[in-house]
Amino acid sequence: MKKMKTIILTLCAGIVMAGCSNLAKGTTIGAAGGAVLGAIVGKVAGNTAVGAAIGTAVGAGTGALIGKHMDKVKAEAEAVKNAQVETVTDANGLQGVKVTFDSGILFATNSSTLNASSQNTIKQIADVLKNNSDVDVAIFGHTDSTGTDAINNPLSEKRAKAVESQLKKLGVSNIKRVEGQGSKNPVADNSTAEGKKQNRRVEVYMYASEAMVKAAEAGTLK
Repeated sequence: MKKMKTIILTLCAGIVMAGCSNLAKGTTIGAAGGAVLGAIVGKVAGNTAVGAAIGTAVGAGTGALIGKHMDKVKAEAEAVKNAQVETVTDANGLQGVKVTFDSGILFATNSSTLNASSQNTIKQIADVLKNNSDVDVAIFGHTDSTGTDAINNPLSEKRAKAVESQLKKLGVSNIKRVEGQGSKNPVADNSTAEGKKQNRRVEVYMYASEAMVKAAEAGTLK
């Protein structure tokens, strides 16, 4: 991690004139160096390259407006019960929000059926998504390393789709990507019980839609 931070700082120094500063508080990088730094920061933050490529570089001013908007989205998401909320960077180097749920909160062991106690949690995140219909949404399911890919991959996908299905029932219409990633993207050590618990999770990403980028470019995004 220290090595990665050093790389990021070096890149920031090299493109500082392009607007690289304080991703977490509403600013983003400018046109030069965006793809490279965005990919690295995204990887450090646990991102999975969400965000449809918009085809053109996004300027610092546009990115700053999107970042400030996403700060508001994050503040709303932080009120969701049993959710871990983080700032991340999407495939375009723009600020996004990741909401992580421990699978144990949503599902019984080896099950892809949402349990009764998860209903209020899912409703809360649905309310956030409906209140912010200008974000695009991606959902990823993950498992620990116990078992084989033949078991883990479909289980993680079924769990991601179960969350998608419930969100759609509650009126969420901006889900763009749903994927099960099995055990291939751990966030903790699978050799410990606590690490495995952290790896069994569902992640909901909120990132800038094309409409949001256009609004930011026009200066109308609030």
